[in-house]
Amino acid sequence: MSAIHIPRLLRAHERSETVEIEAHLPGLETLTPVQGMVKVMHCGNYLEVQGTAETITTLTCDRCLRHYNHKLVVQVSEMIWLEEPDFLDDGVTDREVAYDELVEVLPPQGMFHPELWLYEQLCLEIPARKLCDADCDGITVVDEATSQWPVKETVDDRWASLADLKRQLRE
Repeated sequence: MSAIHIPRLLRAHERSETVEIEAHLPGLETLTPVQGMVKVMHCGNYLEVQGTAETITTLTCDRCLRHYNHKLVVQVSEMIWLEEPDFLDDGVTDREVAYDELVEVLPPQGMFHPELWLYEQLCLEIPARKLCDADCDGITVVDEATSQWPVKETVDDRWASLADLKRQLRE
């Protein structure tokens, strides 16, 4: 997928460009290629970006640690302001950012990368709490007292005195 030169959008039909996507995105491990489209429209002092995409990824359940497949579906719209950042090349790596500055900004003569934008949108759709099933009980723990298997207790010699104390507390 190639980047879109922002000034070129001004000369495009309806000042927009649509990119069809069917590829694996770098940095995002998926079972199927990402399929969808990204439409970028130049609206004077901002870009309006609309995108739809879907793919399937493998996640690990936070409770039972089993792997399961999860379908990621994105249908988003975003406005990206076109202005030169005032802090560009000022050498400061740490700076305070006001709440109203928390917007996406691109230089008017710069490039828009649909692949990177779509990657970010799909990453935001990955659930923070990964559960294979709403009723997942988690890892099954076998109680040593009721276990049918003979439990062979191996104790490191360095822990022998602690094992004796544990045995005394049970009695």
